[in-house]
Amino acid sequence: MRRPEPVRLDDQVPYLARLESGSRKELLALGVELRYPARTVVLRQDEPSSHVFFILDGWLKVTADSESGHEALLALRGPGDVVGESAALHGASRSASVSTLEPVRAVVVAADRFTAFLEAWPETGRQLMAVITERLRAGDRKRLEYAACSVKQRLARLLLELAESHGSRTDEGIVVTVPLTQQELAGSVGSSREAVARLLRELRDRGAVTTRRRSLVVVRPDVLRRIGGSA
Repeated sequence: MRRPEPVRLDDQVPYLARLESGSRKELLALGVELRYPARTVVLRQDEPSSHVFFILDGWLKVTADSESGHEALLALRGPGDVVGESAALHGASRSASVSTLEPVRAVVVAADRFTAFLEAWPETGRQLMAVITERLRAGDRKRLEYAACSVKQRLARLLLELAESHGSRTDEGIVVTVPLTQQELAGSVGSSREAVARLLRELRDRGAVTTRRRSLVVVRPDVLRRIGGSA
């Protein structure tokens, strides 16, 4: 049986990067630029929707409360990404919470101004639908991966993806530059913080990773690939 492809936490191509320079400039001019400190909630699950975020700098996490009571990490959003678009388009309440992982700079556009912009620039609407479709497919793949892989395999695949997408190569190894806590790693793989802490200790003992407070270094990607079943 072929294993599912690892699920990425962030999109391959962010929304703003898909737009032509003219339409991108027009869009950003509709809003106001705001700055948020690290570890700040900017959108809350179930709140009414009134605006859309376009990230210029920094990373945020998208989370939702799971049935087990744990906070599920659904996605990471970074420079060029759009956040809050679905709720704004449909006039619905927020389906997830969004919090900053580090200082973030973003342009905030009112929902009605954003929908008017999409009508005036049809290609931007098509690009937005492409982003939404990719996110839905990623969610489907993630559910398939959860059914096919153990927690250890999910964690190994997640660490590899983080090293690839958010890694900085050093003499020590690949430093993951997005500051995720053990609880946030657990939320991404559908497990408890205690289980993830135990697996990280095992990976440290095998020389695959080193960890410090909100800092993780992938030392042996080959070990993670074998564990994740992608070697």
